[in-house]
Amino acid sequence: MDLAKLACAVMPTLRRPGLLLVSASRNRRPNVMAIGWGLIGNVWGIPMFVAAVRPSRYTHDLIEATKDFTVNVPAKGMDDVVSTCGSISGRQVDKFKETGLIPMPSRKVKSPIIKQCIAHLECSVLYQFQIEKRRLPKQIKLRVYPHGNYHDIYFGRILKAYADKDYESKLP
Repeated sequence: MDLAKLACAVMPTLRRPGLLLVSASRNRRPNVMAIGWGLIGNVWGIPMFVAAVRPSRYTHDLIEATKDFTVNVPAKGMDDVVSTCGSISGRQVDKFKETGLIPMPSRKVKSPIIKQCIAHLECSVLYQFQIEKRRLPKQIKLRVYPHGNYHDIYFGRILKAYADKDYESKLP
């Protein structure tokens, strides 16, 4: 799979409707979270997906436990599913049951992929750091973090990337 081509095709989807990040508990119960911030690229000579996850999110607990996640690209027509995944907590609700999404075993990590999605990145956490509020510009603190709850940034080494053959025609 040409990761550069996939990245160029997928990046606009981050803005709208967003991508779906899947993590799993140690007992393999999956959770899905909508993400609108992320980067695909090459860091330290390694293909990476960089994801921002707030420590207050259930997903954060799961990534901390398993040190992996998958990033799944929704197909055209999945906007409502992405919206639902971004508006309810997996601590209280099984978002897979709520939305009808189907978790499927991934090839390289514990966290599953989503059957209905058209492209997948399987990532193992290589590095993470916490946003340092003292280093953020004031306008970002006011706009993005008015109540604190600063993101942790996860550098996920892309162990496997794959997509439907016709994924480009299915992008939102």
